[in-house]
Amino acid sequence: MTTRYEHALAGCTPTPLASYLKALAVLRLVAEQAGDPEAAGCWRSDTFRLRTQLNKDEIRSYFLERYQPMVVLSPWNGRAGFLEGEDAEESTRKGPQLIAQLVESKGARFSDYRQLIARVKSLPEIIELNGARAKLKEIDQRKKRREHVDEVERKVLAAKTKELKTSLLVSLRSRMPDRFVDWIDACLIVGGDRPLTTPLLGSGGNEGSMDLSINHVALLLRLINPDSDAPAPEAQLLLDQALFDVPASLWSDVNLGQLSPGTVGGPNMGTGFSGPLLENPWSAVLALEGAVLFNASASKRLDSTSDPALSFPFLVDAILAGAGGVAWDESARPEIWLPLWKGFSTYNEIQSLIRESRMAVGRRKATSALDAARAVATLGVDRGISIFQRYGIFERRGQGYYVTTPIGRFAVPTKRNRLADLISDLDNHGWLKQVHIAAQSKEVSTALRAAVAQFDAAVIAMTQQADRAAVEKVLRQLGCIESLCASSPKIREAFGPVPTLSYEWVRRADDGTPEFRIALALAGLSLRGERDGKNVYLGIRPHLAPVTFDAFDWDSNAYLACWSAGTLEHNLATVFHRRRIEAAHMNAEGELLRSRTGAKLKDVQCFLAEGTNDRRITELLWALACTKLDEFVAPKSQDTAAPTPAYALLKPLFTSESALRHLDWLQPDCTLRLPAQIPARLAADDTATALELAWRRLRALGVKLPGMEPPTAVGIRGPRLLAALMIPLTFAETGRLLRWLNLEPEPDLPEEVVDKSS
Repeated sequence: MTTRYEHALAGCTPTPLASYLKALAVLRLVAEQAGDPEAAGCWRSDTFRLRTQLNKDEIRSYFLERYQPMVVLSPWNGRAGFLEGEDAEESTRKGPQLIAQLVESKGARFSDYRQLIARVKSLPEIIELNGARAKLKEIDQRKKRREHVDEVERKVLAAKTKELKTSLLVSLRSRMPDRFVDWIDACLIVGGDRPLTTPLLGSGGNEGSMDLSINHVALLLRLINPDSDAPAPEAQLLLDQALFDVPASLWSDVNLGQLSPGTVGGPNMGTGFSGPLLENPWSAVLALEGAVLFNASASKRLDSTSDPALSFPFLVDAILAGAGGVAWDESARPEIWLPLWKGFSTYNEIQSLIRESRMAVGRRKATSALDAARAVATLGVDRGISIFQRYGIFERRGQGYYVTTPIGRFAVPTKRNRLADLISDLDNHGWLKQVHIAAQSKEVSTALRAAVAQFDAAVIAMTQQADRAAVEKVLRQLGCIESLCASSPKIREAFGPVPTLSYEWVRRADDGTPEFRIALALAGLSLRGERDGKNVYLGIRPHLAPVTFDAFDWDSNAYLACWSAGTLEHNLATVFHRRRIEAAHMNAEGELLRSRTGAKLKDVQCFLAEGTNDRRITELLWALACTKLDEFVAPKSQDTAAPTPAYALLKPLFTSESALRHLDWLQPDCTLRLPAQIPARLAADDTATALELAWRRLRALGVKLPGMEPPTAVGIRGPRLLAALMIPLTFAETGRLLRWLNLEPEPDLPEEVVDKSS
C-alpha cells in the first residue's frame, strides 16, 4: 500500500489572491508533473493541506530539479517581446531581450518555451501585425515632431492593427498547444468585434506598461539556470518560504500586481513609512501557474443581437456592501467569489468545480454579489464547498491600476437558510436589478446610493444570520428606499414601487414589541368603499408615496400622498384628514379606520406615554405597508390593565362602525359620524374641548357613560392622543376596551337623537 503524507502548506492561504492561486498550482503540478495523479488538497484553518505520496524532500526535489514551467507568453501585447518592428534584433527593451535569452537557452526545462516562441514568430498574423504596428508607430513619431501626417491613413492603420490583433488571438487559440490556450483564456477571450479581458490578469495579461508574462519569465530565469537546469543557490530557501512559510530573505523586485496588493508599492498599499516591498519569486511564479485554472469564455443568448458577454468562474457584478471604505465614485470591476472546501479533492475534481462554478438563485444563475450571498444561503452552490472568499477589484493604484482585495467570507450552511428565500419577492418585475442599475448611475442622489448600499448590507447579513433583527433591518431599508422614491420624481423614473411582499416577512420580523405591532396595525388600514363605480380598498400606502390604489405602479396624478419629513404625530394627523375626505367620496365615512390588523391596548398606552421609538415605527410602517396582510392573526393578550380614560372615551368614535356592530355595541341602523371638531381640537392640543364634544356625542346617541362628566387628560398632549387614536386595535382588544367602559346602548333611545344611516 502506497504511503500518503499530509502536508500543511502554511505558505498557501486563502488571502491574498496570489496565495490562493499558488495552492491550486501546487496541487496541479504535483498531480500532472511530479507523478502523483491521486494527489488531493483541501482548506482547513486557513491553510491549504496537500495529501500526496511525496514527502517534503521529494516535493522540494521536484520543484528544484524537475519542475518544467508552463509557457506564459502574451505575444498580442506590445511589451511581450514579439512586436518590436525592425528593432527586434537590436531592441534594448526587457521583453525582446528575455525572449532572445529563452531562444538561446539549452536546458530541457525551457524546451516548451523555445518551441512555442518559434511557432509564434512564424505566424503570418503576427508578422503582419508587427509590420502594421511599426508603420503606425512611425506615423505617431512624425506627428509628435509636428510633421504633416495623413490622418485618414493613420485612422485606417489603427483600425487594421485592432483587427489583426483579434486575428492573431484566433490563430493562437487554434494552432497552439492546449496548455498555452489555457493561458490565453485566462487573460482574455475573443468576443464580438473586440477581445474581452478577464478580471484576474489585468487588461489582457498586462497591467499598464507591465507585461505579466515578461515578469514571469524574468523570475524563472533567475530561479532556474536556462542552460544547465540547475536551481539558483537561494531557490530552496525561497521555496520553503513559499510553501511552508519558513523564514527566508525575499526579493525586492518581485511585482505580483493586483494579485497581491500589499507587495506592489504605491500610496496606501501598505502600513508605515515607504520602503522596499519584498516578495517571494516562487509565489509570483506559482500564482500565474494557478491562474490558468480560471478560464474565460464568451456567452451569448440565442435571441440576443448584442455582443457576447464574458463568462468567468464565480464572477458576479459588484456591490459595495461589505467592501469597507469603498466610495460610490470609485472604479470597481466585478467581484470574484472563490471556493474553499474541507474535504480532500483531486485536481480534476477542483478543475470541474471551478469550471462549472454553480451559483444559482432558484433556476437562474447568480449574476451579482447579492445573488451570490443568496445562493450560498439557499444551498444553490456546488456541494463540497464550505466557504466562499469574496474578492473585490478596485482601482486604487492610479488610473487603470487595480488591486484585488478580500472583502469578507461566506460560510455555506449545513441546512438551507429559509430567510434568504424571502428576497425572491423583490425579483418581481425585475425590481431588485433595476434598483442596482439606478444606484450605479451618476445622475441619482447620494442618498439613494447610500440607501441601496445599506440595503445590500442588510440583505447579505440576513443570508448569514437567521434572526428577526436581520429581517427587520432589511424591511426598514426597503422603507427607506420607498420614502426616497416618494420625494423624488427622478428616482421614480428609474424603478417602480417596492413589489408586494409575502406575509412571511411579517412572521419572520415580528419581535413582539409595541413598535412593530403599532406599525403593523397602521399598515393594515383598509378603507372599503366605492370609487368610479368599483369596490376598492384604500390602504395607507397611497398616503405614503404616490402609488396607485393597488400599489403596482407610480401615479403621476396622485393626490392622496401626504406623508412628509415631519414627526409621526403630524403625519398621522395629516393622513387622518386626507382619509376623511376620501372616505366621504367613497361613501364609507364610518369605515375610516377599518384595518385588517390591530395593536394591543398596552401598545397604545406605551405610545401615549411616549415610550416608543417613533422613528422605528415610521420605518417599519413604510415597509409593512408593502406586505400582504390577509394572513394576520391577532396576538393573544392577557393584559387586564385599564386604558387611559380619555383614550377610552374617544376610541369608539375612532373605530370602524362595522367592528362596533360586530361587537353588538352599535345598532345596525345607527352611525356615530365623528364630529370634525374632535380631531381638529386634538390637533390644536385642546384636549378638554375634544373630550367634551365626544361626551356629548355619545350621550346624544343614548350611550351610558361612567361618571357625571368627561374624564381629564392630564399629561397627555392632544396631537399625541390623536395619533394614538389613529392606531387600530385588534377585534378582541376593541371588545375589551368597550367592556371596561361598560358602554351599552340604551334600551329605548329617543327617536329624535338617533341618527339613522342612509
